[in-house]
Amino acid sequence: MQQNLLETPIEYLKGVGPNRGALLRKELGIHKYGDLLNFFPNRYIDRTRYYKINELQNNVAEVQIIGKIINIKTVEFGKNQKRLVATFADDTGQMELVWFQGHKWIRESLKLNEMCVIFGKCTSFGNTFNMAHPEIELMTEHEQSLRSAMQPVYPSTETLANRGISNRAINKMMQQLFQETQAKFSETLPDYLTAELKLIPKNAALFNIHFPKSAEALAKAQFRLKFEELFYIQLQLITKNLIRKHKIKGHPFTKVGNYFNDFYQNHLPFELTNAQKRVIKEIRIDMGSNAQMNRLLQGDVGSGKTIVALMSMLIALDNGFQSCLMAPTEILANQHFNGLTELAKELNINIKILTGSTKTAARRIIHEELENGSLHILIGTHALLEDKVKFQNLGLAVIDEQHRFGVEQRSKLWKKNEIPPHVLVMTATPIPRTLAMSLYGDLDISMIDELPPGRKPIQTVHRFDSNRLRVWKFIRDEIALGRQIYIVYPLIDESKTMDFNDLMDGYESISRDFPLPPICHFHSSRKNETCG
Repeated sequence: MQQNLLETPIEYLKGVGPNRGALLRKELGIHKYGDLLNFFPNRYIDRTRYYKINELQNNVAEVQIIGKIINIKTVEFGKNQKRLVATFADDTGQMELVWFQGHKWIRESLKLNEMCVIFGKCTSFGNTFNMAHPEIELMTEHEQSLRSAMQPVYPSTETLANRGISNRAINKMMQQLFQETQAKFSETLPDYLTAELKLIPKNAALFNIHFPKSAEALAKAQFRLKFEELFYIQLQLITKNLIRKHKIKGHPFTKVGNYFNDFYQNHLPFELTNAQKRVIKEIRIDMGSNAQMNRLLQGDVGSGKTIVALMSMLIALDNGFQSCLMAPTEILANQHFNGLTELAKELNINIKILTGSTKTAARRIIHEELENGSLHILIGTHALLEDKVKFQNLGLAVIDEQHRFGVEQRSKLWKKNEIPPHVLVMTATPIPRTLAMSLYGDLDISMIDELPPGRKPIQTVHRFDSNRLRVWKFIRDEIALGRQIYIVYPLIDESKTMDFNDLMDGYESISRDFPLPPICHFHSSRKNETCG
């Protein structure tokens, strides 16, 4: 019954009506009772204390005072300007309440010599304190209302404020909603779960989020509602994952053939870590099923994600399918192209790169080879999403740093085949497993949590920009010994909001001091790192 009541249009709530209802729809997206119920405060004001007038200080936080309005007058100031001034008194002194707008209806609403509670921010003028546009509530109403020690403050807009829908007005609407529904709302979590996690009931959570009796009650309400929101997001993602596995068919890569075995047995430049072997096995199982693989591969810089991606592509190639790898920037795409070309140089496979800088003649060749199937692996940037890029049989799509691509952009890649390709998403961004399950609940997660062996102890030395020449000499000396230097930047592109050096600008300046071959081979590594 309550669920049906929550579908009631908001204008039917007592005190709202058509005009306010239209404003709530337009400004806050509140269309029905349920929307108002789930319109939560964004902060709270502690109203446990009542101040006396002789305790007031200038520019303190908002305060509430009990007293009486003993006089009302209109005061002229400036040219044709007026303000409404009321004298407010308690047993310790007097102060002024001031209004600059709405004189007529405010004056009609004020009650002389009746106990009331005022609330607002005080300032002093001369020796007299005043409160501009205070909230006022008769003491009889104040005692009977659904009040709490922690007073809610709701999100608002300038339009609502100008049209008289204040925080107090929204609070009154909320009180009316709870009265009409009798604060009885359906429980949404099973009893065993609320008992195991010691969650308060849904009724209590909704009441205490709007009318908390204490900070402790508020904290319990917030925890219950936050848990529920994340719980159902996660359930939705898991359901989506299960539906995808049952309904979205994928190419079954049942064969592990010559390309994979030849590379693994004869050309693998180093021994795989146990973590890499585990992840490759997970990927092989996924791609061997009839469902589309949708897997997140997470691992630190240097953990060996690229070799896993290549070996996954070789499985696709063994089964007669093409692969692609999409990176967010040209520098990163070039890094992958150089790295994969070097790794696969003995395998006699066709690997090409497509970016915004690719010349027209090269593009034409790429498009032809993609469509006739002679191009086995295509690496690129957003250029891979162009309508002209058509694969003969795309079987695996690898995406580096998925968060740099929008959902619509990624979906364009899936639609390049009648049967969507298997998807392997790679990231070097550390994501706690619980957060990864929330953010990527529709993906199965593989983690390379083991770095290759033989790593030497790290020495950390701090050098300022004034030591740049010494640092540059150190770099030259290390390069002369046949070693590599990694230069890490906090940003890939220039930021309008953060004053940090960026990779693109750094690449240009470093290239001037360290020209490309024969002195060094530039490439960038993940997580916004560059190597020169």
